[in-house]
Amino acid sequence: MRINGAAALHAGVLAMICGSLPGVAQTAASTTVQQDFEAAAALDATPDRAAALAAWEKLEARTKAGSRNRGIVLVRKAPVLFSLKRSDESVRAARAGLALLPADDANLAEDRTRAFLILGQVATDTLDYAGAVTALQQAEAAAISSADKLGAMLSLVAVQTFVDPAAAAATLARSDTLIANSKLDNRTAARFVRERTIQKLNTGDIAGARASSLQAVKLLGGMETAKIDPMDAAARSDAAIAFLLGGNADEARRYMAYTGAGRMKKGSFDPAAEMRSPDCGGDAGLKPNDVAVVEFNIADDGTIERARPIYAAGGGQVALEFARAVKGWSWPAADVQAIPAFYRYNVRVEMRCSTAFERPSIGDGLGGALEQWLADKGVAVPPAPPGPAAAALGAQRAELASAMTQSPNGLKTLAALYRVTGNPTVAQEERAALHARGLAIATANDAPPSARLAFDLPARINAVTDIWKPGVYQRTVSPLLSDPVYANDPQARAAIRLMMVDGNVSRSRKSDKNGVSLAILRQVAEDKGLQANDPLRVGALIRIAAIEESNGQIEAARATFALSGLTANQCAIMDAPPKMIAMPGSEAFPMEAQRWGFEGWTQLQFDVAADGHVINQRALLSYPPFIFSEAGTKFLTKVKFAKTYRPDGGLGCGATVNRIRFTLPG
Repeated sequence: MRINGAAALHAGVLAMICGSLPGVAQTAASTTVQQDFEAAAALDATPDRAAALAAWEKLEARTKAGSRNRGIVLVRKAPVLFSLKRSDESVRAARAGLALLPADDANLAEDRTRAFLILGQVATDTLDYAGAVTALQQAEAAAISSADKLGAMLSLVAVQTFVDPAAAAATLARSDTLIANSKLDNRTAARFVRERTIQKLNTGDIAGARASSLQAVKLLGGMETAKIDPMDAAARSDAAIAFLLGGNADEARRYMAYTGAGRMKKGSFDPAAEMRSPDCGGDAGLKPNDVAVVEFNIADDGTIERARPIYAAGGGQVALEFARAVKGWSWPAADVQAIPAFYRYNVRVEMRCSTAFERPSIGDGLGGALEQWLADKGVAVPPAPPGPAAAALGAQRAELASAMTQSPNGLKTLAALYRVTGNPTVAQEERAALHARGLAIATANDAPPSARLAFDLPARINAVTDIWKPGVYQRTVSPLLSDPVYANDPQARAAIRLMMVDGNVSRSRKSDKNGVSLAILRQVAEDKGLQANDPLRVGALIRIAAIEESNGQIEAARATFALSGLTANQCAIMDAPPKMIAMPGSEAFPMEAQRWGFEGWTQLQFDVAADGHVINQRALLSYPPFIFSEAGTKFLTKVKFAKTYRPDGGLGCGATVNRIRFTLPG
């Protein structure tokens, strides 16, 4: 559910007052510029986004290039572009508008605030939370009225929680001061209290989270409210998580029951057609014990309209990685139409990473090549300091500034740049600029291809706001293969191709996506420039085997995996999955879930021992969160598979994935 216009920018705290366009001369046209401005502002308040955009563009053509009035129009046009899912154009309009608004003109404070807010909203929507923090801090600083500042703060704390939790606490403290002198309605007050709950959940203050979650529920009318909306449901779900983490499972189920999740009167909320957990490892370093709750909206066409982390045991970057995985999910449009609108908004799932094809980070490999080259040149990359990344950033920036003072294009500057760009609290736009600077230095110093690629690849990716859209990632990365520097280097071209596959979040049909990926991966696997045991070649073979297994090509997957030289216990790779010969009945349905009327599902990953017993079972995905995860894993303890022959007596079948649906009788 996307809220258009100024209300979205201020997260429901206030509505921008359009006012009049200052200093506009009247013209001899059939309408004056002021009349066109008022017409565009009126259309901006309606659901007709295309008409609003046309009105702003008409007005833009009537303003002088480079004028403050052109800047105002561009700033007003930016959120309309964003609502039409044209994020890159929205960012360009906002930045171009800001450049034309005199910083010392207090009359334009509202428009500057508006521009920074839309930049923050775009960054939030694309899960560039570090970039969102930067833009929203600027929005807060630009705002003059308390209402505008509160709007910026509300959006700011939501992203700071997963970038710099201590800064989020400070933002909440500042908002408390303003709220004490403001008259907020209960729903708006509840939004601030909810963000406090989420901040406390993610910093381990479970008692504080429980108290604030109950306060939010009370502000929204309490548990006795006859009718609830997505905000009521979200507040109650926050309370459920707080109670669960505090060890009170009964209260957690009670509050979850009152969200409506898993309690549809007709039909059921089925899993997506394409719904998978991210692989463990990767650039975010996901670990099997990491768990997250992600909230999302499903659009009419079945794609994910918005994804937001709510809670993660593992830190902010872990939370954002799970949210990125959700952005790639999709439902058939016909199935979506059968789901009531209430159940498509603020949906929450519990998530863990998959160990089936755990893989190392390609980015880490490129970084290793850079660090080794620098070491050979006598330059050491500063070690990553322990503790929060946000706390380390100041010292890293100081080290970069010192290196640039001594030698702007030297290798010490390159090493310092690499360390700063690796800090996850640096905004995406700034990272893109720093990576581009690093690439220039690496090129000037004749760095080897893989070392250059450590800067070139992220520079291109971070420069594109809409990188998550179908086909955009490949269009951004594939031109690198035309550069002779990379095309003639086996490791560099292999890394580019693997990144093209891993970054492909296309929402095209699964078979189409797999066909493209297989073709690219086979180029890596068959590259005669790579040694048989080259990690990039092995990585390609693992990915090919995973796709073949998902396509039901068991023999092909087994043969491909054998080429990797790795030992495998995945049953799909070794042989056909063992046959299930025993399973529990209706007694497996948890009594607590029956009592509260829950239905739902959980996707489980487990190993099968050679004697047929299930071991190492764990929930990957669960809906509603935390309701059926334990029941699903307990279910598997009573499942028995046929025995599997293994010459070494080892694991019979590893990393098997099954989904269990829990449905009430009747």
